[in-house]
Amino acid sequence: MSPRIAVATGRRVLRQVRHDPRTIALLLAVPALLLVLMRFIFDGQDQVFQSIGAPLCGLFPFIVMFLISSITMLRERTSGTLERLMTMPMSKLDLLLGYGLAFGALAAAQAIVVCSVGFGLLGLTAPHGAVLVGALAILNAVLGMALGLLLSAFARTEFQAVQFMPAFVFPQILLCGLFVSREDMAPALEAISWLLPFTYAYDALARAVSPTPLGSGIVVDALVVAGTTIGALVLGALTLKRRTP
Repeated sequence: MSPRIAVATGRRVLRQVRHDPRTIALLLAVPALLLVLMRFIFDGQDQVFQSIGAPLCGLFPFIVMFLISSITMLRERTSGTLERLMTMPMSKLDLLLGYGLAFGALAAAQAIVVCSVGFGLLGLTAPHGAVLVGALAILNAVLGMALGLLLSAFARTEFQAVQFMPAFVFPQILLCGLFVSREDMAPALEAISWLLPFTYAYDALARAVSPTPLGSGIVVDALVVAGTTIGALVLGALTLKRRTP
């Protein structure tokens, strides 16, 4: 692994994003605007907005980064850019680490914008600090990036990549406990929910915005999210080939 090559790869990805205003808007503006929309939807229901909006400050980055990274990597694969990169003296880890650095920086910017709007302008509260929510948002965004890079290997077109949202992400949103407590679900659904990484991402955020003590559970949640991220990157590396068929 070469840190210099990884950093150079990250810079290349950031330059590509900088020249794409629509992607920048999707990354930075859309999550904040959706949060504002929710504030007006639950106007006069502050407790409901707090219970849903505060965790979403840390979950929106996962959703958006999953979509952006899967489409970006798919473009690299289908345009031949990835094949040309793999002919260079670059390891698979260099490539994925470069993407991780680039999207990690974008995730940090996204988390700052969303948390600033949510906790600074819309009146959301975080008893354990908005900084903790922001840190979890970055961790979740990196998880979304890793899963997006992995699943991009199973898509042939951008339309197929977008379809992974309803097929892979939406079920996790429904089962994570955001709308209905997992204890109130059917036993089979509750069991499935514990196998999904989004559940642990939400659980950590729910602890961060709850007035009760954090406890050791948030550490377990963060470790599961980090471990899933590493596992997804390793599996993603296995899908990269020096030559395309």
